[in-house]
Amino acid sequence: MSSRPTVLLIGDLAHTNKEWESLSSKYTLLEFRKGTREQFLENCRNGTYDAVRGCYRSNVSTAITGPFDKELVALLPESWRFIAHNGAGYDNIDVDACSARKIAVSSTPGAVDDATADVGILLLLGALRQAHEPLVALREGRWKGRLRLGHDPRGKTLGILGMGGIGRAMAHRARSFGMEIIYHNRRRLDPSLEKGAKYVSFDELLARSDVLSLNLALNASTRHIISAPELAKTKKGVVIVNTARGALINEADLVAALESGQVSAVGLDVFENEPEVHPGLVKNDRAFLLPHLGTSTYETQRDMELLVLRNLQEAVDHGKMLTLVSEQKGLEWTPREADS
Repeated sequence: MSSRPTVLLIGDLAHTNKEWESLSSKYTLLEFRKGTREQFLENCRNGTYDAVRGCYRSNVSTAITGPFDKELVALLPESWRFIAHNGAGYDNIDVDACSARKIAVSSTPGAVDDATADVGILLLLGALRQAHEPLVALREGRWKGRLRLGHDPRGKTLGILGMGGIGRAMAHRARSFGMEIIYHNRRRLDPSLEKGAKYVSFDELLARSDVLSLNLALNASTRHIISAPELAKTKKGVVIVNTARGALINEADLVAALESGQVSAVGLDVFENEPEVHPGLVKNDRAFLLPHLGTSTYETQRDMELLVLRNLQEAVDHGKMLTLVSEQKGLEWTPREADS
């Protein structure tokens, strides 16, 4: 039996296959690039993965194995101590189940901030300028179509729900357009990170925002954090932008608010039941929509893959992780955070 640690790749790599293969100099490499959930679970049951110390998995690989839910986590062998996940969001991993097994989980914050914030600003401008209808009309030979006058960002208040790395990158860009920044978090940021943004309560954020941007993680406590009661508290004619997770918003309630005029426009990159999109959004010409393109650049996706591989190596080699998920920070058993 090899004394070298064993690591597992789940799903495919787009930009770092050479870097993965180079790890064969110090690890035994296993791969599950294609297959089904049942095949993966059977591999867990039959001993195929009994030596695995950690894995690389991604949001995309969920299509192969299904979510890393309580059922799957319970079948991981005792040797399995680390999950290096590719994605800023990790709602397809049951972190509580992993913590119960003392399996550490990392994600890819930081690497996604700029690309996601760029798309957020694209959606903000597209929604404010009512860009959907003229874009469609132009391609249909109707020139500007049923053009509506849009609005300038200058002088508007951008409310950011979730002032993490992406939220701060969004704020940085929005300041260039002359927007006032307010935000709400579970706790206030250190003033050195606020850069002039004002911390407000959730209700004040809803009441004051001309544009409300969602930049927070999806979990049990944030699912449908924006629903009919919250939409009723917003300024009439608010613009809503979401680059985080679709299920942060009750999509049916959002459609109703859009149709009533309580919400004047939306800019959405994520949807509650992807890849399905609520028909009320698809048919509404005040909905500026993208098919989850937030991190769809070569540079960002390569950086994400490299960060996952670094997390995996730090974990296996040194018992540390660069970007441990927030739910596990401070737990007695979790690995120390490595210096980035």
